Amino acid sequence: MVILSIVVIAGCDQQSETPSTVTSDSRDDDSPRQSEESEADTRSLTEIRESGKLVVLTRNAPTTWYINKHDNNAGPEHELVADFAETLGVEVEYQVKNTVTAILQSLQAGEGDLAAAGLTITPERQERFRFGPAYQDVTQQVVCRRDRVQPEEIADLVGLDITVIADSSYSTKLESLKSDQYPELEWSESDSVTTEQLLYQVWQGEIDCTIADSNIVDINRRYYPELIAPLNLSRVQRLGWALPKSASELEQAVKSWLDEYRDNDLLAAWHEHFYGYFEIFDYVDIRAYVRRIDKRFPDYREYFREAAEKYDLPFMLLAAQGYQESHWNPKAKSPTGVRGIMMLTQNTAKAMGVDNRLDPKQSIFGGAKYLARMKKRFKDEVTEPDRTLLALAAYNVGRGHMHDAQVLARQKDLSPYHWRDIKQVLPLLADKRYYPKLKYGYARGTEPVRYVQRIREYRHVLEGEPDE
Repeated sequence: MVILSIVVIAGCDQQSETPSTVTSDSRDDDSPRQSEESEADTRSLTEIRESGKLVVLTRNAPTTWYINKHDNNAGPEHELVADFAETLGVEVEYQVKNTVTAILQSLQAGEGDLAAAGLTITPERQERFRFGPAYQDVTQQVVCRRDRVQPEEIADLVGLDITVIADSSYSTKLESLKSDQYPELEWSESDSVTTEQLLYQVWQGEIDCTIADSNIVDINRRYYPELIAPLNLSRVQRLGWALPKSASELEQAVKSWLDEYRDNDLLAAWHEHFYGYFEIFDYVDIRAYVRRIDKRFPDYREYFREAAEKYDLPFMLLAAQGYQESHWNPKAKSPTGVRGIMMLTQNTAKAMGVDNRLDPKQSIFGGAKYLARMKKRFKDEVTEPDRTLLALAAYNVGRGHMHDAQVLARQKDLSPYHWRDIKQVLPLLADKRYYPKLKYGYARGTEPVRYVQRIREYRHVLEGEPDE
């Protein structure tokens, strides 16, 4: 088996069986590197195949590559990379970098065979690198919080507190706007945060707006529903893999693979899988929840009660978790393949003895059994109600990432056994100052915090309803 080495920048929960290894780069961006005026020797396609690995440069983020809650490689870029590597007969070795700048510097220094990182194909970058064919179209969007500012045109950006990542296509676009028509336009640039972190800062109200590609906005609005994208800053732009200037054979191999991938409708299926469901995403609607308590919950009430009793779980909490997972829809299916009322993966269902995930009784009992198992995986020092809350978070994000959160809690002199402390550190799993040093790496740490909070809110409402 040959290994293909790729550097990636982006982030979904699709799993791949293609073997891969991961190396995280903890060097600062100003570490000594190959001069940008010259390019290190790059490997030929034959050398890549003979080595058995493709070295890919990447960034740990939900639109590129990350480790999912099942401790598997995941993400849109990973899915493409894994398929390409399979056609070459090689394995993938990921070299994880912290920023786009670091990725491009590493590619020019010969540290990777290609960069798969949600990279916009720009004239400036094409002067330094080859690019494979475009696989996705995006637009740059201004992103703000809906209850703060809602700019309707570029002139409205003047005077706002805007921050973007440094050396990005976003900063290039802002510079063009400033020189051409809007001399009073001002913004800040940061080389120490990611686009995802800037979106979080907007959501927190720390800055007014940032700029992000539309695919990044689509994914992150699932976690920060108050974010809006009121203004497109660019026309359609293309994303592609970057390769060294001398890698003409590898470029042709990428082109041939992607042409076939597209012709077989696999690229369209990839886009639908990772991005096709955002338009119908159902944000929390308490009125819809109350209606569903009357219309849907009675059909499954006794299943939740019996499963809760069997596995020693709070009845109303288990029912609330079922709503959070699927809105009590026994046929629910996510783009990542989890299904049923409790949204079980095939592997989890099999381990829990569930033959049919769409059978509501089996799904509810399987989910209850899995939650009970998560509760047992914490030390005796974790007592109730913290044990149940930590187990809920583990159900959502994976026990491995919860282990990392407990490690961070200890490092910050917080309790690894109490939810009130763990929920403070979980968001740090997406902070590049921390996740490169953690065993299980990047995770969308705000998601389990919101997951647990919503379940508690749903439980509160449900407990106020008549228990017939």
